[in-house]
Amino acid sequence: MLPLLKNILNKTFGLRDGEIYISFLMQLYIFLVITVLLIVKPTVNALFVNQLGADSLPYGYLLVALVAVFTSIFYNKAVRAFSLLKVTIGSLVIFSLAFIALSIVLHYNILEKGLLYFYYLSISLFAVIATSQFWILANMVFNAREAKRLFGFIGAGAIAGGVFGGYLTSIIVSSYGNKYAIFIAALFILCCIPIIQKIWKLRIQKMTTYVRKQRKDSESNVQDSSFNLILKSKHLTYLALITGISVIVAKLVDFQFSDFANKAISDPDELASFFGFWFSTFNVIALVLQLFITNRFLSRLGVSSTLLILPLGIALGSLLFLTFPELWVLVIIKGIDGSFKQSLNKAAVELSIMPIPNSIKNQAKSFIDVAVDSIATGIAGFLLIFLIKRLDLSTSYITIIILLFVFIWILLIYRLREAYFDSFRTNIQKTLVFEAKTKKREKYETTLVAARRIFNSGAETEILSLLEQLDSYRLIPLKDSIINLLEHPSNCVKTEAIKQLFQYDRGTAIKKVEALVTEQNDDLVYNALNYIIHHSNINADEFFDKYLNHETDYISNAALLCLAKEGVNNNKLSIKYNLQTRIAQQVRTLNTPEGFSRKEAVAKLLVTIAYSGIEKFYPFITVHLNNRDQYIVKYAIKAAGITANERFVDELLNYLSIKEYRKRAIKALKNYGTGITKTILDLDKSEDLADNIKQQLPKVISAFNSQNSVKILLRLLKSNDVVIRLESSKALLKLRQKNQSLFYNKRIFRSVILRESRYYKSTIDAIASIQNTINHALLEPENDTITEVFIARQSLIDVLENQLETSLTCIFKLLSLVYDEADIEVTYSGLFSEVKEARVNALEFLDNLLNAQLKSKVFPLIEHTVIEEDHFDSTVLKINTIPEKAYLTMLIKRRGKRVKLEVLHLIKVLDNKKYVPIVMPLKKHRNKDVKFFAYATIDSLTDVKL
Repeated sequence: MLPLLKNILNKTFGLRDGEIYISFLMQLYIFLVITVLLIVKPTVNALFVNQLGADSLPYGYLLVALVAVFTSIFYNKAVRAFSLLKVTIGSLVIFSLAFIALSIVLHYNILEKGLLYFYYLSISLFAVIATSQFWILANMVFNAREAKRLFGFIGAGAIAGGVFGGYLTSIIVSSYGNKYAIFIAALFILCCIPIIQKIWKLRIQKMTTYVRKQRKDSESNVQDSSFNLILKSKHLTYLALITGISVIVAKLVDFQFSDFANKAISDPDELASFFGFWFSTFNVIALVLQLFITNRFLSRLGVSSTLLILPLGIALGSLLFLTFPELWVLVIIKGIDGSFKQSLNKAAVELSIMPIPNSIKNQAKSFIDVAVDSIATGIAGFLLIFLIKRLDLSTSYITIIILLFVFIWILLIYRLREAYFDSFRTNIQKTLVFEAKTKKREKYETTLVAARRIFNSGAETEILSLLEQLDSYRLIPLKDSIINLLEHPSNCVKTEAIKQLFQYDRGTAIKKVEALVTEQNDDLVYNALNYIIHHSNINADEFFDKYLNHETDYISNAALLCLAKEGVNNNKLSIKYNLQTRIAQQVRTLNTPEGFSRKEAVAKLLVTIAYSGIEKFYPFITVHLNNRDQYIVKYAIKAAGITANERFVDELLNYLSIKEYRKRAIKALKNYGTGITKTILDLDKSEDLADNIKQQLPKVISAFNSQNSVKILLRLLKSNDVVIRLESSKALLKLRQKNQSLFYNKRIFRSVILRESRYYKSTIDAIASIQNTINHALLEPENDTITEVFIARQSLIDVLENQLETSLTCIFKLLSLVYDEADIEVTYSGLFSEVKEARVNALEFLDNLLNAQLKSKVFPLIEHTVIEEDHFDSTVLKINTIPEKAYLTMLIKRRGKRVKLEVLHLIKVLDNKKYVPIVMPLKKHRNKDVKFFAYATIDSLTDVKL
């Protein structure tokens, strides 16, 4: 019976294990508070309106505002000096004694005008202080995620209290008189004290050490007044303004409602019953909304959109009143205000303050709930006095004022949305515990003065980095500084400076460059000669006659490379200077131990062969792709890329797995042009590459930095291999950062995210199903075969869990392509932080960030992962356990090579012929390993055993 009840509570209200008892206590607490309010408020309001008239209400509003300002000052001092528990109990006792005194006054019929104002004021203060104390306590007891699920259920207690209190008032007042109703209300207040003490003991005293320390530190740092705290925070400022506007509108609506009702009903007891009946009816509607609508609206629309419902409803009702200025329309408007305000709007308002740190929240919320609420009441009173008394306007004109305030209200809600997100970002960042300090990115100065300073006196690494940044830019003011670098002690700086001179006029610094030809550095000499042949007045014949047969091999080798490059577009020049013969001679010389002089000479010859395009020398490149010297291998990779010959593709792909050669290999593969993308797509389909190679393939695609790169990477996002999908999403992110002009269709990425989410969910189901199979198998008698099967199943789980983590990372990378990357990064960090508060805030932030479609499919998966880490009772995701044959079939069809091999091994050790049909399609698989093991598995299963 108990598990069934828990299941009903969870499905209906979102309550989970460990939350039921505390939720009911909180619900009972607010039930009693609102019951008291609905007993005393209609009673005193009826007496006030009947004896003093509706015209006196504005003065009551002003008095409430004036007293509330002073009350809030003393109240905030009390909150700072004492715990919330002591302040709450003290205030409850004071209000209880005040209402007992009112009961006595009514019994002896000595209620005078001054006492009426006093008790009207007392009830208004009780309404804001008692409810504020409850919601502050609720914010302390529950975190953002719990609040979103539970505030609807807990808030139902407030509405139920409104229903019960309203009807109870009608019954008691009509049968025994209002003095007994007030006395019962005073007793109900005292009943709240043991409840709050129990709540405090269960939750507040059991907070984690981290939360206690965080709150203690933040409280010690908060020295500002409540008003200053609100002014410093956009979030709190907008929330305070929204609260104030909503109170003004509510008071204006209440005045119209009371005024029309008083004119229609003259008897005070009938008027009290009228108020009690309608207040209770409104609360019945609110209760239905709270129990069955609030959570759904908050989950689907988010906090800010839910906040819009109340002002839009009042606006529509006010427009109707302008057409039909009658009491029944005011009943509708008051009903919208009374029901929506206590259900949807109340839950949304309380959730909207959740991202604010607790110490600030407690102080600021008290000020907003008491002072802002009361000041807004005073403003409403001033407006009514001015409109009704001074201008002698009909109360119908108040509707125009209401519509104006509603318009401002809606604008403020839109401004609150971004402030709400900013607060979550800030809160997540503050509560994150980083294992390592964030590395500060070195920011290079970009002004001309700073550039000159670096060129003139900077370190070699600074100069080279700046020259790299200036690549392809022709900055005339830096021309002289770059020319001066030709005299720098570093040959690397001189080489890069020559490359920069290509951006300036022909012949710039030609004499200085010519002088560098005699340096004994291969790269420097080649770049100098390359500059001379293209940026001087020397013709090709003069150039090669002068340098090609030079006695210094630095110069002759560099000249030969120049000849090979020039010969690409000038075959006659290659023939004239016997390019092929010269290369052959160099190859013969360098292939002998005696002829091998310097590795730099080999490197230059490799590049020379590549530019020459003479295929008979390509084996020289192949040989040196396997050289032991890293320097030579790097140039062999470069040469292979320049040739763009198909024979080198496999070896270049293999070099992607080696970090030292990766950048060179990517550049080399890029030289193959867009045709290499087809090769990569074929390799993905064949699943014939090791993990450390295939994860680099998207980087090759992104190196093209084009719209076609985006198109190909999108195709790779459909890969069966989750590693390739992850790397493709990373490559797309980097590509977007590098080239802002590329077009990214967010609709397509949303569909990709949904597809990845289905993959993630099926992985969770598969792991659960395998684990379920293992648990059942463990009940059987143990033997060697069962042990072998257990190991195979566990191995498959390990692989799937690894892929689960990879898939989740992929989902977040894809989300970064749809939403702001910084938001997704801080959310991801928060979700997997060691600090629970960071995880909770990150979940809530993501919940508000995602649109409805992604939220319904993606968010439960992420919440499930985070909740599992917190060891809660996970009911956010329905996990499907399926038979072994079903999940093995699914994994064979939809997973990559690694999972296929694990499944084949498991099927083999299971030794059951019923699995043969599952394996049969793999006999035609493009990957040779998968095909081989498929045949071996089938042979094992179909082997006739004697």
